[in-house]
Amino acid sequence: MKKLRVLVLTHQDIELPDSLDGMPESEVKAIKTEYDVVTALEHLGHEVRTLAAPEDMTDVRRVLYSWKPDVVFNLLEEFRGEGIYVPYLLGYLELIGQAFTGCNPAGLLLADRKIMTKKVLRYHRIPVPEFAVFPRGRKVRRPKKLEFPLIVKSATEHGSVGISQASIVNSDEKLAERVAYVHEQIGTDAVAEAYIQGRELNLGLIGNNRVEALLLWELYFEKMAPGTYPIATARVKWDYDYQEKRGITMGPAKDLPAGVESKIMRMARRVYRILGLNGYARMDFRLTDDGKVYLLEPNPNPDLAYDEDFCESAREKGIEFDDLIQRILNLGIRYNNDRKRDREAE
Repeated sequence: MKKLRVLVLTHQDIELPDSLDGMPESEVKAIKTEYDVVTALEHLGHEVRTLAAPEDMTDVRRVLYSWKPDVVFNLLEEFRGEGIYVPYLLGYLELIGQAFTGCNPAGLLLADRKIMTKKVLRYHRIPVPEFAVFPRGRKVRRPKKLEFPLIVKSATEHGSVGISQASIVNSDEKLAERVAYVHEQIGTDAVAEAYIQGRELNLGLIGNNRVEALLLWELYFEKMAPGTYPIATARVKWDYDYQEKRGITMGPAKDLPAGVESKIMRMARRVYRILGLNGYARMDFRLTDDGKVYLLEPNPNPDLAYDEDFCESAREKGIEFDDLIQRILNLGIRYNNDRKRDREAE
């Protein structure tokens, strides 16, 4: 295996320790993804440097031209304080012919614009929940076709930012209150979707032109408090004590109705291609009791921490963590080489 120069882009200015042993859990969570990826790259024998929280393109350009990495490993969640700016940085890398991992800028830009994504997918007859957008500065008027219960989210943020049990609303009054919360506290437009009662599933995908599905994964809620909804709130995703208290676990989906798994895999691959994604992604679904499948959200570049669901589902399929990281590197280089050949052929 060829040893590569790998520049890891991270969204926060962090100092990676030699080991996570003995560190407080809160500190471990803050650096887990970066630590796991950098450690894997070093295990693979690659020469690794990190560039933390670049403030402008000058920071990136300086390192690229002085060190000349073979590939950039993209772990950025935001650039200059905004997640929506990450595709523009990747567009610069693509423009100069610099290989990088994960989704291409056009696919990432489309997937980041949730409302546009929903419209595109509905055009292609992908089943998504009914929804309405509530821009900031406008009065909240619920379309008649949008029936309660609804779940109210940020129209742009990812990672369950701003999602809690209060996000589920059952009246126009509560809808207006939650929309106001998103506008004022998160600072974005709001979207209200029909709440789909059912099982929370996700499927990891990896590949460029040929797309491989990982193992279908499920979020299990074993000890929900009375009156609460089984949804992936920020607390469910990131609070380990809460997960243990409420019996919230993730693992392979079991006892699925006949044909559902293959249906989800076909739908996921189709969405991957419709949106022009590449590298790796995770698709989030809801499965109703009567076997209907709804796509909730496509997620390019999901979390690559060792114990996150994307990497765990890969291991369950026989892809060890270091091999997964190497495969993601290879896909980034291959995508860049394919683009170069396409340009030369024009």
